[in-house]
Amino acid sequence: MKFFASCGKGLEYLLADELVALGCARATATIAGANVEGSLLDAQRAVLWSRLASRVLWPLAEFDCPNELALYEGVAAVDWPAHLDAGHTLAVDAHVSGDAITHARYAAQRVKDAVVDVMRARTGARPDVDVEAPDLRLNLVVRKGRAVLSVDLGGGPLHRRGWRRVQGDAPLKENLAAAVLLRGSWPRMHADGGALLDPMCGSGTLVIEAALMAADVAPGLQREGGLRPTRWRGFDHEAWSQLLTEALEREAKGRAALRPVFRGSDIDPHAIRAARENAESAGVAEAIEWKVEDVRQLGVGNAQEWAARGLVACNPPYDARLAADPALYRGLGDALKRTVPEWRASLLCGDAELAFATGLRAAKKYQLFNGAIECTLIVADPIAPPQRERSGEPQALSEGAQMVANRLRKNLRKLKSWREREGVHCFRAYDADLPEYAAAIDVYETDEAVPRTLLHVQEYAAPAEIPQDVQRRRLNETLAAARDVFGVPREQIALKTRSRGKGGSKYGQFDTRGEFVVVREGRARLRVNLFDYLDTGLFLDHRPMRLRIADEAQDARFLNLFAYTGAATVHAALGGARQTTTVDLSGTYLQWCSDNLRENGIGGAKHRLVQADVMEWLSHDEGEYDLVFCDPPTFSNSKRADDFDVQAAHVDLLRAAVARLSREGALYFSNNFRRFRLDEAAVAQFAHCVEISRETIPLDFERDARIHRCWKLTRR
Repeated sequence: MKFFASCGKGLEYLLADELVALGCARATATIAGANVEGSLLDAQRAVLWSRLASRVLWPLAEFDCPNELALYEGVAAVDWPAHLDAGHTLAVDAHVSGDAITHARYAAQRVKDAVVDVMRARTGARPDVDVEAPDLRLNLVVRKGRAVLSVDLGGGPLHRRGWRRVQGDAPLKENLAAAVLLRGSWPRMHADGGALLDPMCGSGTLVIEAALMAADVAPGLQREGGLRPTRWRGFDHEAWSQLLTEALEREAKGRAALRPVFRGSDIDPHAIRAARENAESAGVAEAIEWKVEDVRQLGVGNAQEWAARGLVACNPPYDARLAADPALYRGLGDALKRTVPEWRASLLCGDAELAFATGLRAAKKYQLFNGAIECTLIVADPIAPPQRERSGEPQALSEGAQMVANRLRKNLRKLKSWREREGVHCFRAYDADLPEYAAAIDVYETDEAVPRTLLHVQEYAAPAEIPQDVQRRRLNETLAAARDVFGVPREQIALKTRSRGKGGSKYGQFDTRGEFVVVREGRARLRVNLFDYLDTGLFLDHRPMRLRIADEAQDARFLNLFAYTGAATVHAALGGARQTTTVDLSGTYLQWCSDNLRENGIGGAKHRLVQADVMEWLSHDEGEYDLVFCDPPTFSNSKRADDFDVQAAHVDLLRAAVARLSREGALYFSNNFRRFRLDEAAVAQFAHCVEISRETIPLDFERDARIHRCWKLTRR
């Protein structure tokens, strides 16, 4: 006979191989399942033993189905008393496509009507409907004018193993967990003495499934109704009893031999509590060690011993919109490299970009579906490949690169004591100190359990007379020098290059990693993105201004205009501001600001985010503020607001902002337009104004004191 085993998309080839291994004569992968040739015994064995199948469907009838009448007649032609007793209950699952029958629920109703009518006519009684636990579950598929009606031999979804008592917010289906383990070669790894780890285990699905797999426990043994999955009269109960006896014998041997080599950890104590309950229910609690732990702390500061080889199986968090923090994925990759570098990893990530963010080199990649969400499964073996030894002597830096390296080291020595004294973790290390090597190199040290150094390199526009090949060579020498001095791999350098084209020199295409990392500035933890945008989310030259705001914010009503990613708002809030108002036209930047606030445990109604054109908003706002920071762009031509030119508009802007100041309030006005000229006479009509630029230029930017200018304004 031919029957069909369904599965999640992406598991088809694994399922086909599994079914053949279970004794089926042939299994051919198709969309979301496998067409199988085998006996009823083979199909029942698949119900009990398949770790990947969602359902096993044994066909009862196949017929042309151009309309709902043909559907009813085709179902009514079946000898239903041969398949169920009059007192049995019934349920129908329907899947339809095409123009003839378009509603699955209506199709299921017509199948039920036909079965009930036949049973009433033949036996004088009718079966009842029980959609949760029926005696007979039927499955209908209508496609391209053909209908296939089958018995669901498992009586329902086979991924429900029966041991799950508590589940988290986004539980992984057990058959998808099995696929992650099989792609990671867990059965072979366990047979060779390996261990298993899930450092983001949630309610424990991967760890428990791995333990049951290692213990040779048939997936169907604990399933509700597992001892009798269906009351279909064609079901071979004698053969099923023999299958159960064999499975129970294998289970007893497997559980007795199960080694305690399983570890699961999660930052959420509620998830670990759920995982423990589920492990108890599955009967594998003694073999698993659970721990409440941040993945970024894995292996840090403890003497925990790890097996020489093992598998890390993990499904890092993401939601239906694939919203996830790439920094968390990076932290996962770094923790695994540090703790179990010689292990294998099988990671089910939200998408390819999140998989890339782990920093692991994938030997294999697979596309799987977690429900409707397309995910990327990567397998890395080993997690941290040994570095290749270079033949011969290390390649020396070129003369030009050596010059840049020497200047970088000189700058670092100069800045060292200042950085240590001020606690500076993000700074400018090089700013075209050698005119031929025209680039800025900014250093970002991450605020992680094991900090990383990332570099942000921006190439300045070269004079038109410099040939492009010379420009490229100098840039490559600059990068070589930076890598040599800081000892960072290429993937930890964000490079923004300029290209010549119509309209002059401009920055080219940026990466789209979606990778955010957290850095520290004073008391604030701030999210930055070095790769995806021209700017990183943190203007380093404004560090002194932000720290000044923190010092003056105690009990102040703070207003941040043209707020960008809201770093100044975070500093004000941490400095004790009574309330904050943050205004920017960009929804992206306001979301970034919201994330920065949340990163510091700041929230609530007293911290207001406003998406608006600043000039328009100031004309209507009636609030009063004690501390205002205004750092407008040089020019803006957003489609959502009137064009803005800081030189032309600054008097009106400052007049409107000063009008919102309290009697003792202060407004700090800054911009980076190098040709900017403050209209002192006009501003003097409504404010006292003092330039404080020199006080706001930090040591690492002193080479270019014109990086920005800043004024303090108070009310007349």
